[in-house]
Amino acid sequence: MAAQPAADQRRVVGTSRRVSSPPAREVETRHAQFRYIHRPVRTFLGAGDPVISVDTKKKELVGAFKNAGRRWRRKGKAQQVSVHDSPHGGKGQAIPDGAYDIARDPAVVNVGITHDTAESAVESMRRWWRRDGQKNSRQVQGLLICADSGGSNGNRQRAWKTPRQQLCDENRMPITGCHYPLGTSPWNQIEPRLFSFISLNWRGRPLVNYETGVPISKEEFDPVRIQRHRVHPDWNYTLLPHTGGA
Repeated sequence: MAAQPAADQRRVVGTSRRVSSPPAREVETRHAQFRYIHRPVRTFLGAGDPVISVDTKKKELVGAFKNAGRRWRRKGKAQQVSVHDSPHGGKGQAIPDGAYDIARDPAVVNVGITHDTAESAVESMRRWWRRDGQKNSRQVQGLLICADSGGSNGNRQRAWKTPRQQLCDENRMPITGCHYPLGTSPWNQIEPRLFSFISLNWRGRPLVNYETGVPISKEEFDPVRIQRHRVHPDWNYTLLPHTGGA
């Protein structure tokens, strides 16, 4: 019996192929945000101030689980891993957090957190600043961070803003945040420029350590000095230091 074409099969079961599109207002809102992000990026880079793209990669199981990739070991010294990737047999999950300098191309990745926590994401930014950003950005007037709207880097996350306030105070410089609309993470430059290469070069090695995050209360969030922009204030804002640089 000859196979029916896909269109005929859909007619038989009473289904049809439809592609849903977001409302026109939502599309225009996204376009407006992309246009707005382009403005501070151009301004910061033109002034010689750093612009970084941050995000969190997919979760990795923590424990003796198989991980794709290759790693050289002495003959007879193969590392034993579990046949099944059940999370119940491990210690939790680890999530790589990255900070990528879009102008100069270096990046920092922080790994070792069992939950998708903002503390780890901010620590990646802190390490990038200490290792590379600070020495290559003399007399910097501010830092611009581009991030997604969901996950630990989400624009509504208290735990994402509070540690950045600490980073802001430590370096006495304002930190501006611009968030890409939901569903547009592939346009966040860290995705194609950093995380794709992590996937290609991840060595076959199980993760064995992890830490947990701490939620941020309203009382802890109140001292955050946040100045929201006129355009999409939920997505665009600047954190001001408590001492100097305001």
